[in-house]
Amino acid sequence: MNEAIKQKALGVCEILYNKKAIDIVAIHVADKTIVADWFIICSGRATQQVKAIADELDHKAPELGLTLRRSEGYGEGKWVVLDYADILVHIFYPEERKYYNMERLWDESDSAIRYSVMKEEEEREKSRAKQG
Repeated sequence: MNEAIKQKALGVCEILYNKKAIDIVAIHVADKTIVADWFIICSGRATQQVKAIADELDHKAPELGLTLRRSEGYGEGKWVVLDYADILVHIFYPEERKYYNMERLWDESDSAIRYSVMKEEEEREKSRAKQG
């Protein structure tokens, strides 16, 4: 696994998390496809939020050294795909995500980072440490 690309993928997850994307999952797919090394999947609660998340990532991705090669689906805001070469970001409206169920197709527990869960656990630990 290329550690530099992994760190960029985690940086993308952080941008998504800070823009309130939900259920963020990063899946290492380099051994399964030549399309990308990482798929990052997340959701927005409304089509406007899906677009806002895509806009935020498009704006901040260059800070991670990522260049957008192409995007699809922005107009409808139901499933936006942002192609950063080694990293493909899928931003879903919840019903679309459920329908296409990409995690089922690509996820294997040892290759997935459940970023939202990880961040929520970190925040709980920080809160406990402050109280203790």
